[in-house]
Amino acid sequence: MEQNFRYELVGAFGDPIDENPTGVMFEAAFEALGLKWRYLPIRVTADGLRDAVAGLRAFHFKGINCTIPHKVKVMDYLDSVADDAAIIGAVNTVRVSGGKLIGENTDGKGFLKSLKEDANVDPSGKHVVVLGAGGAARAITVELALAGAASILVVNRTTERGKQLVARLKEKTPTSAEFQPWTGTFAIPAGTDIVVNSTSIGLYPNVNDKADIDYDTITASMTVCDVIPNPPKTPFLAESAKRGATTLDGMGMLVNQGVVAFKHWTGQDPPADAMHAALAKVFG
Repeated sequence: MEQNFRYELVGAFGDPIDENPTGVMFEAAFEALGLKWRYLPIRVTADGLRDAVAGLRAFHFKGINCTIPHKVKVMDYLDSVADDAAIIGAVNTVRVSGGKLIGENTDGKGFLKSLKEDANVDPSGKHVVVLGAGGAARAITVELALAGAASILVVNRTTERGKQLVARLKEKTPTSAEFQPWTGTFAIPAGTDIVVNSTSIGLYPNVNDKADIDYDTITASMTVCDVIPNPPKTPFLAESAKRGATTLDGMGMLVNQGVVAFKHWTGQDPPADAMHAALAKVFG
């Protein structure tokens, strides 16, 4: 019987990358399925990205995740970009197919999968408020729009970035999109079905930080979501739960975007439960 000591390689490019726990869930999935694959978190600076992407071919990588600051610039060095990732304007996953490097964005898909399966909410026809206009907001709003959300209100401190996101949604998707500046304490409009915090407010180590909104405008009919996985139960979600809202933490999004990437790379469906458990252990 022929012996093979080589591992198939995937990983992440980022700077910083040392505290990124994504590899933990992928390694758990590889082990559960008995796959000879390894996930390598690799520090890649902005000026080294071109060479790093070329290295994917040289080292026969099966794919890579991209995190800060590479999600936009990496598109310059790929052979093609998936349609939804092009609308989003960012790539967080690269897959290799037929020797070609193809850019994908799994963030929004991970959120949508978690919303539907974990919160049992179909966004079609729903009115959505999204706090923030950064990379996560771009991915989430595009996927919500493509899934049939009736309206999306983007609320952001920086007016220019918020208006840019709304303009892109209006140009590229069929949804009704509007922007509202986030000045002072924001009141959630009556009739809102889904509220999403796509900012980093409450992310470890700033675990006591809370989004500046009027929590008494959150009602029991709303589904309130946070993209932050660490800690899973943020003050934003805790305050929303007190008002009777259904809450959805960021762990599901993180795991599910990894599930999509795993399938892109390996062609197999990963054990999501094992991935979730591995991350939960890391986050305590």
